[in-house]
Amino acid sequence: MTTRQGFRVELAPTLEQRARLGRHAGLSRVVENFCLEKVKAALAQREAEKTYGVLDKELTPVPWSAPALERLWRREHGERFPWFDAEGMSSRVPKEACRVRAAAFKNFFDSRSGKRKGRKVGFPGWRKRKHGSRFRYDADRARPESARVMRLPGVGKVRTLEDMTWLTDRISDGRARVIGATVREQAGRWWASFQLEIDRADINTRRAVSSDAPACGVDVGVKTFATVVDDDGTVSEIHAPKPLKAALRKLRKAGRAVARKKPGSSNRVKAIRHLGKVHLEVGNRRADFLHKTTTELARSKRAIAVETLNVAGMVANRRLARAISDLGFGEFFRQLEYKTAWYGSAVWAADRWFPSSRLCGGCGTINRELTLADREWTCGCGLVHDRDVNAARNLLEAMNLERQAA
Repeated sequence: MTTRQGFRVELAPTLEQRARLGRHAGLSRVVENFCLEKVKAALAQREAEKTYGVLDKELTPVPWSAPALERLWRREHGERFPWFDAEGMSSRVPKEACRVRAAAFKNFFDSRSGKRKGRKVGFPGWRKRKHGSRFRYDADRARPESARVMRLPGVGKVRTLEDMTWLTDRISDGRARVIGATVREQAGRWWASFQLEIDRADINTRRAVSSDAPACGVDVGVKTFATVVDDDGTVSEIHAPKPLKAALRKLRKAGRAVARKKPGSSNRVKAIRHLGKVHLEVGNRRADFLHKTTTELARSKRAIAVETLNVAGMVANRRLARAISDLGFGEFFRQLEYKTAWYGSAVWAADRWFPSSRLCGGCGTINRELTLADREWTCGCGLVHDRDVNAARNLLEAMNLERQAA
């Protein structure tokens, strides 16, 4: 059985290859804006035609789909963008840029109609350089050549800073297949991310959770990232590094340095790159913590009970927004979901309105007067509760009761 998985590796391009990578990122940006231009032009033409009394079925069609956008690009790029053929750039990048733009249009309409979950998505806007450098290849056009070299169409063979033996071995014996690749630049460094269809049976079996592993309840919070209560009564706490909070002083200093530099100067470019490096370090520290934590839980607990948080609503609280964003609750739950599926454990999510913190684990009374500032509270039955431990224990109990009822 195959599953979808990503594999990211950092590149070590030469100066010439860096320039080629930058040109392809610019090409992707140009094509995305070309697609948006054509759609907006068609919409404006339709509005004008309606004023002339043209019937709906005779109005100018709007090129919403990727094939329609690709046809327009192929028809016009020779005259409008002659540098594309002159510089020998990869034809796969415009193809994927059209697909990305078509997907953005679909997400907009699905969001308006209610088919797409989550917050409303706005109409796609113009892509600018400040939005970042990235481009995509379809299928396995970009693929590893050896453990330390990958081939990127239009760029050539690029060395990597990391070993890819894990991936190349699986591609060679048919256990993995590249179905797409994204190349991205951050803080002057380039990465290639492969989207794979992979058979993980050997890995998942070797790392499967033990049948006698404990079940647990996990309560997440700002002060203590996660309080874990096992079914044998063991209580443990997981503390997050809070990388953004730790780097705020450095970020402010780097931001001021950018503001002091003359726009367009080489010193400003250097200051911007330094600021990007600080942001990259923050993101890497958070990602490292979340991956290690979720992997440890998925491989050591046979069942994990968690709460369902409205993270978007929590971030709307201006006093807590930065702290909550720094912790990455949404990514924590997302990783738990797919990693428990990998290693044979299970994750159970309580209803969003389940009163895990307010519910007394002894008598079942709900303390409606409990506030966020109350870290301990005493129930009328006499039990004294630690807020986080009580919540984790209640989540574990709720999961066990539901499973017994089923």
